[in-house]
Amino acid sequence: MTASGAQSLMRIRLRAEQDVFVVRQLGREVARAVGLEQQDQTRLATALSEVGRVMLAAGPDTEVEFTAEPNGVPTLRVAVGNPQPGGAAEIGAQLVQVGRLVDTMEVSDGETGTVVRMARRLPASAPRLTPDRMDEIRAGLAQHVPGTPLDELSVQNQQLIAALDEVRAQRDDLARLNAELEETNRGVMALYHQLSDELEETNRGVVALYAELDERSVQLRAASEAKSRFLANVSHELRAPVTAVIGLTRLLLDPASDPLTAEQRRQVDLIGGSAGDLLTLVNDLLDLAKAEAGRIEPQWSEVDLRVVFGQLRGTLRPLATRPEVDFVVEEPAVPGLRSDEVLLARVLRNLLTNAIKFTAEGSVTLAVRAVGDDVEFTVADTGTGIPPELHERIFEEFYQVPGSRAITGKGTGLGLPYARRLVGILGGGLRVDSVPGEGSTFTVRLPKS
Repeated sequence: MTASGAQSLMRIRLRAEQDVFVVRQLGREVARAVGLEQQDQTRLATALSEVGRVMLAAGPDTEVEFTAEPNGVPTLRVAVGNPQPGGAAEIGAQLVQVGRLVDTMEVSDGETGTVVRMARRLPASAPRLTPDRMDEIRAGLAQHVPGTPLDELSVQNQQLIAALDEVRAQRDDLARLNAELEETNRGVMALYHQLSDELEETNRGVVALYAELDERSVQLRAASEAKSRFLANVSHELRAPVTAVIGLTRLLLDPASDPLTAEQRRQVDLIGGSAGDLLTLVNDLLDLAKAEAGRIEPQWSEVDLRVVFGQLRGTLRPLATRPEVDFVVEEPAVPGLRSDEVLLARVLRNLLTNAIKFTAEGSVTLAVRAVGDDVEFTVADTGTGIPPELHERIFEEFYQVPGSRAITGKGTGLGLPYARRLVGILGGGLRVDSVPGEGSTFTVRLPKS
């Protein structure tokens, strides 16, 4: 009955019912010798005694063999054989519960009769089953003197008492854990109710805040629309008289008109210059009001950047007349894109004009390059620069950098806000990178299509 790779430790025959007590004692002793823990010793001894009882009832002359498998996973194996053949099914049915006490158990019929095989893996803490250790175990088992049935009954009673004590301790621990869990559940429920109340109160506050925000948003939208209407109406109403003033000054200065004294001509020039500045401001206000009101609808088309750059080079060259400043419009590295040509040219003209105004010496450069699926236009100058904390404020209406003075012309503080709004209408963004004393670079990023 010895399995392949296993080494026999001891054999014993069961001929009478009293031998069941002997095999139980031997099973416990073998389990202890190979290193099984005390509870596993009891489990194996109990399983062996029950198998021995069932097999002995099936027929006399039952043989029990203990073997150990030192290789691989160390395992203690027990084979119980009965010469009566054909009883595997009936015996297996009686030993269903016994299989829970060991790692594996199988009942089979063979040439020598019915055999029940059981196995229990040894723990990692068990001593190694070397050949010397196996010899020691065999020698110890050979000298073992079985006790009487009363002795075995006493041992079983002691084991039962210990098991009952352990069960009672586990029951007490379980009762304590249940009490702690119940207390914890009460605390969790109290905390849950508290958090629910606080959350409900917070939700009411959030709802009220959202309602207030919605109301403020409506008010802001109405105020913005009113401002846009006011700017548009005022700009429109001012444009006619300002244009008339400019026309009258030109008429007074016309050589065909009555001659003016030098002082009169100077004063008329001042009036004409002020009227021109006012007309520029009025036009900027009107353009900004249109952009804010959403009345500018882009006309999408394929834009030839070489044509746009050529027009900008020609129209702005008269403004860059100072020899200290180089006005450079590079050849476009991107042939074109899909956009609104008029709005794009207006944005670039605004940025270039602004750069020329505030650059005393150095250069003003317009360039374009492809960045992924986008196109970036850059207007770089070597002017006075802008402090980092003011990079966003310059895009506010009527805001001008403190201490900055235009070299030519005058600024209204509306050009950059208007340019950013136009870039937004075109689906892009406008940002500035600037260092005081080194200059500024305005970047317009637009999609190619």
